Amino acid sequence: MKTAYIINPFSAKKNYKSFLTALESRVENPLVLVSKSIEDSFDFIKQNWNDVDVFVAIGGDGTISTVASKLVNSDKILAVFPAGSGNGFSNETNFSKNIDSLLTKLKKKDFKLVDSFSVNGNLSINVSGVGLDGNIIEGFEHSERGFSSYIKITVEKYFKFKPIKVQFEEKYKQFDGEYMMVNVANSRQFGNNAYIAPQANMSDGKVEIALVKKFPLPAGLSFAYRMFTKSLKPGKYLQYISTSKISFTVDSEAWHLDGEYHKIKSPVEVKVLPKSLRILV
Repeated sequence: MKTAYIINPFSAKKNYKSFLTALESRVENPLVLVSKSIEDSFDFIKQNWNDVDVFVAIGGDGTISTVASKLVNSDKILAVFPAGSGNGFSNETNFSKNIDSLLTKLKKKDFKLVDSFSVNGNLSINVSGVGLDGNIIEGFEHSERGFSSYIKITVEKYFKFKPIKVQFEEKYKQFDGEYMMVNVANSRQFGNNAYIAPQANMSDGKVEIALVKKFPLPAGLSFAYRMFTKSLKPGKYLQYISTSKISFTVDSEAWHLDGEYHKIKSPVEVKVLPKSLRILV
């Protein structure tokens, strides 16, 4: 059985050529796709399904999620070479930008099972959300990728943003209210080591719903500090719901799924897919 490599040249534009050169110097005739589109990636996976047991995604969380969407609930293994702007999923699953480390793992082909989840049927593997971060990602789609660009857009959107109204199913009615953002976290971090749900566990059959109220700027600085030091806790501006399934309505359609902008209409159903994905270790 083979390993196949799927490169997103758009998210990986600063990394993929050097990765490809390094790969070709170490692996004879590697099976590689430099993908032109999501459909191109899907076609490649379908064409090579019977001959490949490990698919390596080279890109950011959106690229990884695209590849993973075709591997869930199968015996295929997902591997990652991080080449995105945040790399939250790869940080949480211990993939580095060291190609020799990746190739060593590929020789062993050991794996672990992790959860994924769906938002109205759309797969997510890391963190997805609606509210301010959905608006930020929408703006990010039309700007240069990178952490500094993300911070700039965040500040601009923050001052203009009006809280979203969220109404939950009967079981969680006490959480109805207005929020700055609602995040669904399978792993602990967005990316760039920003930990929105430090208690999240990718193999516990649950997601953490992080409900963040709009805060004044001084509290925002404290929130950011705690996020980058893995010390966020429930409080005046933050609550968590730990669940395997939840439904709610929200007066915004601006979502991001693993850092990629999506329009999603209410009502919204979030459902965990327990131990649905094999990850190379």
